[in-house]
Amino acid sequence: MRQNPDILDKILFNNKLENALRSAHIIVPVDQYMMLAILITVFSGIMIALLGILITVIGITIPVISFLPAWAVITISCILIPIGVFICFYYYPMLQAQGRKNKIEQDLPYAITYMQALSSTINLYAVFRSVYEAADLYGEVSRECGLIVRDVELFGEDLLTAIENTIKITPSENFRELLNDLALVYRSGGNMTNFFNSKSESYREIARQQLDALLQFLEMIAEVYVTAFVAGPIAIMIMLVAQNLSGQNSMGNIMPIMLIFLPLGAVILIVILYILLPPDNLGIASREIRDSEYGPDLLDTKTKTEPDAQFIKQINARKKIIRYLDILRHPIKFFISDYAIPGIIGAILAALIVASWITGTFADVFPVMTTEVLICIIIIAAALPLMTAYEIRKNYVNKVERQLPEFLREIADMRDIGMTLQGAIAMISGNKTGVLSSEIKIVTKELSYGAHLSNALVRMEERIGLVSVKRAISLLVKASEVTDYIREILTIAISDLEHYVKMKSKRLNVSFVYLAVIYLSFGIYLYSAYQMNVAFISSFSSFDITFDLTSNKTDMFHIGIILAFFSGIMAGQMSSNSVLCGLKHSIILLIATIITFVYII
Repeated sequence: MRQNPDILDKILFNNKLENALRSAHIIVPVDQYMMLAILITVFSGIMIALLGILITVIGITIPVISFLPAWAVITISCILIPIGVFICFYYYPMLQAQGRKNKIEQDLPYAITYMQALSSTINLYAVFRSVYEAADLYGEVSRECGLIVRDVELFGEDLLTAIENTIKITPSENFRELLNDLALVYRSGGNMTNFFNSKSESYREIARQQLDALLQFLEMIAEVYVTAFVAGPIAIMIMLVAQNLSGQNSMGNIMPIMLIFLPLGAVILIVILYILLPPDNLGIASREIRDSEYGPDLLDTKTKTEPDAQFIKQINARKKIIRYLDILRHPIKFFISDYAIPGIIGAILAALIVASWITGTFADVFPVMTTEVLICIIIIAAALPLMTAYEIRKNYVNKVERQLPEFLREIADMRDIGMTLQGAIAMISGNKTGVLSSEIKIVTKELSYGAHLSNALVRMEERIGLVSVKRAISLLVKASEVTDYIREILTIAISDLEHYVKMKSKRLNVSFVYLAVIYLSFGIYLYSAYQMNVAFISSFSSFDITFDLTSNKTDMFHIGIILAFFSGIMAGQMSSNSVLCGLKHSIILLIATIITFVYII
């Protein structure tokens, strides 16, 4: 299309960036994306230049880099900030594509297991469509299969052409290899079930190897964070104290830079981890499933009967009453069902803290460092309900995932001795203990009322709402619909779930080392602050020399608040790639900061 591209075409139609945009599923033509990046880059440079001119004309002095003249600071800013903006635009699609690659390869072994269960009864295209429709279970793998469905149904391509198109743009090498091999088996008329069976274990092993590589990446990030965001501030604070003791303060202007770039650098690292690392899926997604006793053809479509408005109103009112009663019976379940609820509670608590500060009550409790302590307490009050909801949900998820393999294994054992699936579930409901007990009993009751087994199991997975449960139960439902010999499918589901739990456990165990590093490094910062403000200064008392280090203590407190909050968030990102997981660490570190600077120093 571009036979003799000039320089402008080479810039706008960048092949590397075009591939990254397609792999990242960013639906913007590469030339428009590059034009937008260039436009915003130039605009940022112009805005910085105008701001610098305005500051110079008005005569405002910003003591950030005091050893450089104002015109040099403005010039450097006009060069570096636009370059940074352009680099962010250019590499964002590549970073997003890399993140999608990691998520695809994490979910790929489970998707292959699902494909294996389906391939014995439906054709290959129907397998792709089923995976695409199970987007809540297989995430980015479902999105890749959706490209195949789109090309076949909307663009009229044949299945092999659709597979080849997806091979060209998928960011995952493992998924590309799977599609290549799958196309060869499809052309040759091979057995799909045997193919998926052979691939399942190999991709699990690949997932284990990639987890090891992921943990090495986390180790590098932990080292960068400790060096740049903990050791650096400690060294700078030592130099500041030493200069204050000598009566100089030439480095005092570094504090504004630290207060700006420490949070900015931490946010950048957290965003990079969020994009690149697959998170622990604690989402609880439920939807109401209804049985239809009669088929859709029973009623005449030509019949025009208006619904009774009063009856509908009564039904809706009754549903609200049932909803409120359910909340009263299960307040904890309601509390963890949606993070907006603890978020609202946290906002109310933070507002109460602010109100106590306005009335003066807060200053009576914390007369020293009132503003700094206020900031810490507001953060703690806002984060505490969210942290509580996350930890309760995490504990619930872990219990369900530990008990589910045993539930499936008991079903398999009872099927081996000749019991029906319905009978096996009824038998287990009588002696099962733990989180799953109530749900299994509900399934048994529904079966006794004449409900279909598949519908009862689907409603169970929707009530629980966990991805791991949905994956296992969906395999069981599919198997029960096509055959009575479900031992093999149950074995696959058990192996699938145990692999998932084992991978989570391994990541958590290894990340404990990084948590210890973060806590230890922050403890060193607090200990250094104590030594410089108490132990070191007291050594001069025998010489009748006194120093006023109030400003040093305040500056260290400010840096401590920043490090406490972002170190906690970073700890959560490393262990579970979740900001909410890091809130408990932030709360602990903020409390330690208050105790150190208010009551010890």
